[in-house]
Amino acid sequence: MRVLVIEDERHLADAIARGLRRHGMAVDVAYDGDAGQEAAFITRYDVVVLDRDLPGVPGDQICAELAASGTLTRVLMLTASGSVADRVAGLGLGADDYLPKPFAFDELVARVQALGRRATPVTPPVLKVADLTLDPAKRTVHRAGQLIELTNKEFGLLEELLRADGSVVSTEELLERVWDANADPFTTIVRVTMRTLRRKLGEPPLIETLYGAGYRIVMP
Repeated sequence: MRVLVIEDERHLADAIARGLRRHGMAVDVAYDGDAGQEAAFITRYDVVVLDRDLPGVPGDQICAELAASGTLTRVLMLTASGSVADRVAGLGLGADDYLPKPFAFDELVARVQALGRRATPVTPPVLKVADLTLDPAKRTVHRAGQLIELTNKEFGLLEELLRADGSVVSTEELLERVWDANADPFTTIVRVTMRTLRRKLGEPPLIETLYGAGYRIVMP
């Protein structure tokens, strides 16, 4: 899942980003409305965590523009005001959820995860191919009944390939969906991570490389 945090309180923005990354999400951060607006319309995000009171372009405007664009991106709006009228106004702008400050971080994570599920096409709760199963909610992978321990990035690559249901996923798409804006587009990190993922998944191979195109799951 890829998330954009637009928050001008830098310590809060960085804390949110660190926490979401610990839950396996790829997170970008913008510290004002201008940078946030640009990022939100350049990259496809599953969820935007958006502070309502921003310098530059107001959070209300960014929210309304995202809603009007028809994107699948979901918006979780943050604000220092917890009044009912303020929440109603934020939801009326097109926000999908609303969280007043201060908030419990566990609640923020749960809401981002719930919105992320709504931002992607409906898929089975557990993804399966051959004798492999991946449970996105529990973040577990089993093959032939045996638990396979994966890093967050290995899990992210496998999940993206399974969701593609046999379609080819390019290296660029994997880099965008599993890493974040700080990832070097010329890095070999996808290939290196894919190599260790294949080794952990064992035989027979489940991931096929199409040179010059990308990767896909071998469907039975």
